[in-house]
Amino acid sequence: MISEDILTQEFLRVVDRYYPKVGELLNGCYVKVISTYWGRPPKRLLYLGIYCSDNIMRPVQSHKEILREVAENMGLVQVVFLNATRLLRDPMSKLKDAHPRLWLDLHWVST
Repeated sequence: MISEDILTQEFLRVVDRYYPKVGELLNGCYVKVISTYWGRPPKRLLYLGIYCSDNIMRPVQSHKEILREVAENMGLVQVVFLNATRLLRDPMSKLKDAHPRLWLDLHWVST
């Protein structure tokens, strides 16, 4: 089974090669393949999370059809856009304690 990190790198490589302008936009974002289990019996589903800052969110979302098409061709279920700035400013977020590496990467994206 292919790991999430390898799928993420492959997704970014495909986007950079075939859609260079979209690839430039994704350079300012944190992209991660996320796995979850759903249904009975539990089935593993993979989807793509794109964490962007406020100022990049709208241009990235304007290319969502391209991103979803590439993701579907790679066997990913969906593409989800998340606002990194809001996640970091949320006072109820437990992200810093649960995933400190992701929290630091989101700080890099939001600046």
